[in-house]
Amino acid sequence: MISFTDVDLELDKKPVFKNLNLTIAPDELVYIVGKSGSGKTTLLKSLYMDIFPTKGEILIAGYSSRTIKKRQIPHLRRKLGIVFQDFRLLEDRNVYENLAFVLKVTGTKENLIKEKVMQALESVGLEHAVKQMPLNLSGGEQQRISIARALVREPLVILADEPTGNLDPDTSLEILDYLKRINQKGIIVIIGTHDYELVRHSPFRTLQITGLNLVETTMEPSATGFRPVASSVQS
Repeated sequence: MISFTDVDLELDKKPVFKNLNLTIAPDELVYIVGKSGSGKTTLLKSLYMDIFPTKGEILIAGYSSRTIKKRQIPHLRRKLGIVFQDFRLLEDRNVYENLAFVLKVTGTKENLIKEKVMQALESVGLEHAVKQMPLNLSGGEQQRISIARALVREPLVILADEPTGNLDPDTSLEILDYLKRINQKGIIVIIGTHDYELVRHSPFRTLQITGLNLVETTMEPSATGFRPVASSVQS
């Protein structure tokens, strides 16, 4: 489903990844961990082709970074759901309208929109909040709405960029639980995070940004808590 082959990525002409080789199989949940500014967002942006490799090839959802045309990028993004740290909900529209808007702009037939919106809201336990305005909801509820918005187009992949960064620890675990349930439906979930405690609490395949590459890691105890430990390099 997803592969990086000999990929170099840059941001503002500065190298972020060099010679990156990585494969993510269908149905996987994967953490990308690293400190703030280490390249997590750059990596996720390359998957929805907001950033392109300077070398190598990225394959996702049947599209190649080498051959995709500009007009095809919106079609790729319809196969992806993106969850941001800062929610990015439309504050002048209620919950239902936030999700319906995503479907309307992609040409979903009007008679299907309500059903799809309600299914997405039910998947995060917020079907009762359809008429609520986003700012009247808690941070955790807003992020659950963001997850529902990412799900409403029935994507193949969910990309979550620091989805718990603005939330308290208990709410963070709740958000992670919803992402795990989504993954159990056969959707790839990739979570970029610097919250090692979140990873330790619910371990899945974990890739740590180290230098200009990714290293497969496990979480093991240390004197200062938990630290990532390299087990294999992804290039």
